[in-house]
Amino acid sequence: MNDTTTIKIKEINTDFEVRFLDHLSTEEQPLKETALSYLKYLLAGTAFGIILVKSEVISWFRIQEMFRLQSFHMYGLIGSAVITAIISVQLIKRFNIKTLGGEIIELPQKKFNKGQIYGGLLFGFGWALTGACPGPMFAQIGTGALVVVVTLLSALAGTWMYGLLREKLPH
Repeated sequence: MNDTTTIKIKEINTDFEVRFLDHLSTEEQPLKETALSYLKYLLAGTAFGIILVKSEVISWFRIQEMFRLQSFHMYGLIGSAVITAIISVQLIKRFNIKTLGGEIIELPQKKFNKGQIYGGLLFGFGWALTGACPGPMFAQIGTGALVVVVTLLSALAGTWMYGLLREKLPH
């Protein structure tokens, strides 16, 4: 009896999958990182959270004002973030800027598909209904808005559901 295994090769679709598979395929030294080496990430996350709180990005009322077209505050913040990202990406491309670890930063071309429209609409409706975007959700919870835990659990359930149904969704 011949014992063979069939390997199903699927299309790699996310940046995370590409980085994860690349990590698996390279021979690296064993990790020698301690809890102290993660301190820089804790500090960066804390600083980012403080910025989110102070700029009122996590304010449910600010988010509702935005969706009701009653205030420019959130549009101004989002617009300045988009402009900063555009300038940053152009600088990375123009000067071949590398990561702190010396790795080349590659920005792969993305393919448009109609699922992005559906996903964007679903994301926007969820954001408008809950007053919580995935990034600031943790800052909202950190400030004591524990009702946002329900939104976080719902986002995790939606992510799990997407992974389950991904192959059956429109491309």
